[in-house]
Amino acid sequence: MLDTSDKQRRNRPGAMSLSEMTTIPVLFHTMLGRQFKEFFRGTVCRFMTAEFPRRLSYTRFVALILRCAVVLAALFETLKGTCTGLSIADATPLVVCHNLRIKRHKVFKGIAQRGKSSTGWFYGFKLHAVINHQGELLAIKVTPGNVD
Repeated sequence: MLDTSDKQRRNRPGAMSLSEMTTIPVLFHTMLGRQFKEFFRGTVCRFMTAEFPRRLSYTRFVALILRCAVVLAALFETLKGTCTGLSIADATPLVVCHNLRIKRHKVFKGIAQRGKSSTGWFYGFKLHAVINHQGELLAIKVTPGNVD
């Protein structure tokens, strides 16, 4: 079926390679960044122009970052620690929206749930992490907010 609309559609591949796109989130976590947008615009776009000459805009990079999910998961599997017999598990809430806006929230409707943490009730997800006694990450999992 032909598209009869006047709207042009582009299907060009991204200019950055998969390895370049994977390097940026790794750098962000290595440099202990707090906000990815500020790190990308401030550090990568200003000071790393020689390392990433064909970098994308922030908006386009965020749209294409899912291409790196498999590579980052494989990297985690190779870098994670080994179980030494003593493991520590903890969870932290990933809040999606304020409690007053739960009924209007549409992005994660049906996926996010209400949960309780040590600081009170929240709506969103929980990030569960398990580390060994040396501080090496053993496993991570994201669950709805009502899962222990």
